[in-house]
Amino acid sequence: MYLLDTNVLLGLIWTSHDFHHAAAKWFVANRRDGWATCAMTQAGFARISAQSAFAAWGGTVPSAITSLEAATTSDDHRFLITDSVQTDVKTICTGGLLGHRQVTDAWLLATAVRHQCKLVTFDRGIRQLLATPGERLQHLVILDT
Repeated sequence: MYLLDTNVLLGLIWTSHDFHHAAAKWFVANRRDGWATCAMTQAGFARISAQSAFAAWGGTVPSAITSLEAATTSDDHRFLITDSVQTDVKTICTGGLLGHRQVTDAWLLATAVRHQCKLVTFDRGIRQLLATPGERLQHLVILDT
């Protein structure tokens, strides 16, 4: 099972997104193993999609929610409860949580690990949250753009 971060979700759903091809290619090859979203990734998708700068992809919260509903009604999708607490984050993020920009990523990674998923992302910086290559291989999939 894979938890898609917001950027992968955006790339997958927005066909004109710069990362659409990479997200769609990965998704077609891996969706049979199951994929997931959570409140953080869905809220991030809606927040970014509704910004006026992204009007080409809908530009409103209702259109973002409609897109999410269409994507997540498939049988291979699962919604994960974001129930990680700070002790989970501290235990899972063996590389340390060093800056404010890592907080959401750390909670998202902890959610994936708690639900026995791999976090799928374009964000190479998330690797720093895990101390070893083995942990990165076990818990992350970083897509090339």
